[in-house]
Amino acid sequence: MTALVLVVFQSIRGNIRLKEKADYLKLAVLSLFGVTFNQLLFITGLSLTKAANTSLLAVTIPIFTLTVGSLIGTERLRRYKVIGIVLAAIGVLFIINPQRAAFSSETTLGDTLIVVNSLSFGIYVATSKSVVTRNGAFRSMMWVFVFASLVCVPLGIWSSSAVEARAVTPMIWILILHIAIMATAVPYLLNAWALARVDPSTLAVFIYLQPLIGFLLAVAFLGEHIDSTFIVAAILIFAGVFLVSRKYQQIAT
Repeated sequence: MTALVLVVFQSIRGNIRLKEKADYLKLAVLSLFGVTFNQLLFITGLSLTKAANTSLLAVTIPIFTLTVGSLIGTERLRRYKVIGIVLAAIGVLFIINPQRAAFSSETTLGDTLIVVNSLSFGIYVATSKSVVTRNGAFRSMMWVFVFASLVCVPLGIWSSSAVEARAVTPMIWILILHIAIMATAVPYLLNAWALARVDPSTLAVFIYLQPLIGFLLAVAFLGEHIDSTFIVAAILIFAGVFLVSRKYQQIAT
């Protein structure tokens, strides 16, 4: 569904061909790490572990991104970025509360899949900047999802074969369309657009704002209360994001 939406949109914009033939292979590989492995590992891992474990393990994404980027040369392992990621991660841990997690032999497989999912997405973010910058966010993401659909669509058809057609109501189709466009296509496009303009680690560290925003929405709609722990967590997260995202031309490494 997401691939179809992007193909239609990019066709209207024109010029769906990539600038270099090698970019097709690059985006095909990136589709595995950024969409196929990422989504399948996350969904399967989530079904085999607890939500608290998943939230806790997700803090490894920026760490993997910075590590992979430094190994392949797309990132410089600056101490201020390392400090920023650590501060933001600690802030997230304050919000999530690690005591809610329950790691055991029963969740080992699921926890491992979530960690591999984080590594997969970290590799995708750390290695996609050059090809996305060269071809643009919309065109790049269109091909990423086209390649990903070659694996995900057959799997989706196989898994949906056990579902009765009459059980799929119009509201479910609306929700599927919402997920395809607003929850998938738009975030990936925004990530690609931002990636063409900032370092991969800067993009990845903004993931730490998700639990912060989630808690604020819970305050607004679910009656949650802001306490001192949340305030400390917010300060740590914003401080970490600031350190990772600022420019370093005048700062010694």
